[in-house]
Amino acid sequence: MSNQNYLSIYAKSFNWAGFFLPKKIYFKCSALYDFCRVADNIADSNESIDIKKIKFIEFQNSFNNKNFNDPIIKNMWELIKEFDISLKVVRDLLDGINSDIKDNIKLDKKKDLLIYSYRVAGTVGLMMAKILEVSKKSSLKSAIDLGIAMQLTNISRDVVEDLNNGRSYINFNFEEIKSTIALAENFYKNSFYSIKEIPFRCRFAILVARRVYRKIGYKILNMKNLENYRKSGKIYVSNLEKIIETFLSFFDLIKLLLINKNDDYIQHDHFLINEKINLDERI
Repeated sequence: MSNQNYLSIYAKSFNWAGFFLPKKIYFKCSALYDFCRVADNIADSNESIDIKKIKFIEFQNSFNNKNFNDPIIKNMWELIKEFDISLKVVRDLLDGINSDIKDNIKLDKKKDLLIYSYRVAGTVGLMMAKILEVSKKSSLKSAIDLGIAMQLTNISRDVVEDLNNGRSYINFNFEEIKSTIALAENFYKNSFYSIKEIPFRCRFAILVARRVYRKIGYKILNMKNLENYRKSGKIYVSNLEKIIETFLSFFDLIKLLLINKNDDYIQHDHFLINEKINLDERI
């Protein structure tokens, strides 16, 4: 695995939850995150669009050509082989990141927002579920939902930062920010009972990650208006809040154990995504 742990540097909420994973599983999840992070760092760098396009093509070629001299690429291909991850999912992820390498980005429709969120994060949820040994089809769809929920949370939090970088995923008004959090909430709810399908040794970590990230949306709603939102800066979950959400996750774990309910009944909101991307081919 890579010597550099991007997870601990760039994704402190996920790294917090990762503490509750078995070490072997944590390192595999970290290898997946490293791959995603390296690709994303190209799109998010301060270099010119032309330079970023060249670097991203080089990264894609390195992946496609199985350049095992690069430990990030080597580790990713090992995950693909070990957990039977569809190459279509990896390429969906890369397509999503590549779509950010433009001077200006404007998403006007819910369909575009959901497809983008699937590509850059729903794919990661799906691949993570594979690493956690989830095989049930409906549960893998719920893993996509959790990834989409977290990306919608990111988008709701980062509106000002994204606008400064020429990216407009949603309009800069508080009503739209609230509606995006409400949309995320639907996807968070759809993800809950599928966590039963995760082996017990890994279940608590995912419940913690889900709660900690969901907390960001609640904190945004507490801003009440656009002026407070603007003044607040980037919203994070404090360590104390993470401890509280971790404690509350124990009740989620008990709920999953006691309630005789699964994810078979869930109507996944994938219709708009499926108009362009056949998710059944990716699972």
